[in-house]
Amino acid sequence: MIFRELPPAWRLPLLLMGMASLVIGVLGGLARLAVDVPLFAQVRAGGHGALMIAGFFGTVICLERAVALHRLWPYLAPLGAVLGGIAFLAQGPWWLAPALFSLAGCCFVAASLTVYRQMPALFTVTLLLGALAWLAGNLRWLFTLEIGSAVLYWMSFLVLTIAGERLELTRFMPAKPVGRRLFIAILLLVCGAAAMLPFAAGPGSRLLAVGLLLLAAWLLHYDIARRTVKQAGLTRFVASCLLAGYGWLAFGALLGTTGAFEPGHPWRDSALHAIFLGFVFSMVIGHAPIIFPAVMRVKIPYHPFFYLPLAALHLSLLARSVGNLGDFARWRQSGALLNALSLALFVLTLLVSVARGAVSQRKATP
Repeated sequence: MIFRELPPAWRLPLLLMGMASLVIGVLGGLARLAVDVPLFAQVRAGGHGALMIAGFFGTVICLERAVALHRLWPYLAPLGAVLGGIAFLAQGPWWLAPALFSLAGCCFVAASLTVYRQMPALFTVTLLLGALAWLAGNLRWLFTLEIGSAVLYWMSFLVLTIAGERLELTRFMPAKPVGRRLFIAILLLVCGAAAMLPFAAGPGSRLLAVGLLLLAAWLLHYDIARRTVKQAGLTRFVASCLLAGYGWLAFGALLGTTGAFEPGHPWRDSALHAIFLGFVFSMVIGHAPIIFPAVMRVKIPYHPFFYLPLAALHLSLLARSVGNLGDFARWRQSGALLNALSLALFVLTLLVSVARGAVSQRKATP
């Protein structure tokens, strides 16, 4: 049987393998803070960021883009990300995982370029730049053999992808030419900073932080979430996730302006996790009830219980940040452990919601 696009049932293995990268990446991060975790996670502790960003987010975001295009070939991108995660976990040749992630990045850039050609707009340009940032990070890892050299590119990938998706929704707000010009200026600043990183890592990382700080301010001011947070139900929940996430993006970027994005800085853990956990996972939690049904064709009914993993994530990240900024090792370790538990609670909440949705669908079927 020849498919024009991948059926939902065939997407599930890709999603599950991406989730495996997330779980082992989280455990590896805990191992870096001297938390006792299984041996298979300890041996990949140094690469937990690669598993979570290139492995998990690479798979999920590429899968979402492939579903939107309704074609078969874009699924090569999430497949490459899954294979890269497997190669990394299997401790294959040093070059294999970054090479597979780079191939996935090439396919993802091609898919994003296709989206732009179908709909030329500022938000599709932003999504394309995010895809290029992911590819650049994967190639930096491949050519330098250092995962750390890819981190700020991966950060740009996630932030630009989220900003592009939110920019699309601002089209429903009254047009403000000054807001568009400001966004373009911020976009050029972020891209210029990313281009500086291989040649002047210190100034480049600080300039990138300035760009992200300005982007956080832009999103807080122009995002429609400022209005929808006054509504009820799922709409308010999504808006709450967005606004809280923008706060963490601003906080992490502010630390980055002091040099906290650079290796060895005492606040690096706080700066990176404020963005990767506080900002990015706030977006994941907020959009999961919308994106997963579209990708997997399952129903996820909203319930106020969704606020529990969101609150747990932010409170635990706050404890971790206090531990980092105040040099309290116990707070740092406990906060990281609670970060992991809050993500587990989020996954459990999704699974329960999927089960509730399946039950309600069966009851509604005559």
